[in-house]
Parts: sequence; structure tokens; C-alpha cells
Amino acid sequence: MTANRIRVLVVDDHAVVREGYRRLLEKQSDIEVVAEAGEAASAYLQFRATTPDVVIMDISMPGRGGIDAIRQIRQADPDARILVFSMHATVSYAVQAIRAGARGYITKSSASDLMVDAVRNVFRNKLTLCAEISEALATSRLEGHEPSLDELSPREFEVLRMIIDAKSTEEIAAAFNLTPKTVANYHYAIKSKLGVSSDIDLVYFCMRHGMVTPLDAPIA
Repeated sequence: MTANRIRVLVVDDHAVVREGYRRLLEKQSDIEVVAEAGEAASAYLQFRATTPDVVIMDISMPGRGGIDAIRQIRQADPDARILVFSMHATVSYAVQAIRAGARGYITKSSASDLMVDAVRNVFRNKLTLCAEISEALATSRLEGHEPSLDELSPREFEVLRMIIDAKSTEEIAAAFNLTPKTVANYHYAIKSKLGVSSDIDLVYFCMRHGMVTPLDAPIA
């Protein structure tokens, strides 16, 4: 940290959103944005180049998503402190992010001052969740016995995210530097763990768990 300021790397695929983060954070006397990235590969390179104190990471990005980027960064530096700031307010995303190594998860519907406080908390290595996610986690533990997305590894979850985004086996393989056969094996393992036998059942499962929005559902 330089001059007692928290050095932050901002990762989001929308330049306008990154600029909004920068303006918000740099109003704080104890925080500075030292780098930005628009996708997972450049996020890793920027992390290695700038060694920030905190990474603010979106999840839904083209190609390898934020969860895989978290996993890659934490493999390079087990002490990396990562805060997820996501549009997804579902338990499955939060659990996978924390499992991959994030120390915080807040939604983009949260108040702006919560993001600033979360950066400070994650810098202090405190696990930080917004109230929306905390409540959803508590509720999910009281509901049914259907297999959960928690059963998946972070890599399996990212592959699933691309499957339901209608990416082909070849596109997924290229994104993760895998062979198509390995992707097919992931696909089979995902369906097995979730207890579904077909891709349409897989889509319906993901709809029930908030990963897919029905076409007739209102978009916030």
C-alpha cells in the first residue's frame, strides 16, 4: 500500500461501469484505483503487474468469467483479497465466488457507500456480504433437498454458466484452454451432480436457482 491508501484493481467488462467505480472510490482519501481490466485474462495480467491490495471483480464477463478469474488470481497469490460486485443476487453465485477465494460479495443494487465500506473490510481480510445475500443464504439453508449448485466446483460452475449462455463445446474449450472431450466430461459431471438427464432439464434447474431469467420476466 502506498501512502496509507488502499490500492484497487477494478474488473468489469463495461467501461462506463469501471469509470463509475473509479469516481466513487477516488473520492475517498484512503483509496486509489491503480488499474482496470475488462475481462478475466487481462484481470490476471493487471493483478500481476500492479499487485493491488483489493480486486473488485464482476462475475458476468465474456469468455472466462469472474469466478474463474478469482480462482486464477488466488492460485497466483493465496493472500489476494477479492470483492465481488455483481448483478446476481442469487446464493449460487455468492457461494461459488467465496469458494473460489473471494472475501466479499455485494450486489450492484447495494448503496454506493456499502461498496466503499466493503473495500475497506475486504482489505482488512473480513468476510463481507451485503444484507441481500446474507438473507438469501440463510433462507436457502431452510429450503428443500433438491441438489444444489453448491455441489459444483468453481470450474464446473463457470462451464455451466457458458453452457446456459448457449456457448458451444468448442467455444468453451477455447475459453478455458481445454479439449472438447474435457468440456464434454465437465458437461456430463455437471448434469450428474445436479441430478438432471438432459440439457433442457439443466436449463429448468438453472431457472429455479436464479441463473436463467425467463423471457417474460421483468428485468430490473
